Amino acid sequence: MSDEDRSGPVVERTRAIVMPILNDLGLELYDCEFGGGVLRVTVDKPSGAVDLDEIALVTRLVSRDLDHDDFVPGRYTLEVSSPGLERHLREPKHFRWAVGRDVVIRLRDVSAAERRLAGRVATAGDDAIEVIPSEGPNRGATVQVAYGDIDRARTVFVWAAAPKPTGAKPKPAASPRSSSDSDTTSQTQEVAAP
Repeated sequence: MSDEDRSGPVVERTRAIVMPILNDLGLELYDCEFGGGVLRVTVDKPSGAVDLDEIALVTRLVSRDLDHDDFVPGRYTLEVSSPGLERHLREPKHFRWAVGRDVVIRLRDVSAAERRLAGRVATAGDDAIEVIPSEGPNRGATVQVAYGDIDRARTVFVWAAAPKPTGAKPKPAASPRSSSDSDTTSQTQEVAAP
């Protein structure tokens, strides 16, 4: 997606509509982009995770105001979401939030020997970040990357195995089961649209 789609007139007008709504709800605008007929609004909460009820409320309020102003050309889809565990990093404030976290960065220069950079963000300033790579020839060293050199970046959630309980008893041997036994359990719940 081009930079114009992230900062064009549709995005700027959407930001102007979204900001007061989010301020009233105690939420923050993490990102906003428009392209391919999809207007994406990503919201965050300073005090924790955004829940589904908050997403539904923001969607209703923003949709109502967008329909009233009617400035988005043609047909479009509004997507409101939270950043999730693996966040896209686009603005300096995103990288400042990611200091101390693991990231994967793809550089714009396709001829670079190391176009992909994986590691931990050490610092994030106004013009560049410093990353300590976890792999490759610069592993463990500090590498400075200007924001203008970054094509894409996102945080990486590292799944850690849960520690095994101590003194656990071994599982009893499984008993033979008939072909009518089920391997899974499922539950279905009908949810009404907001």
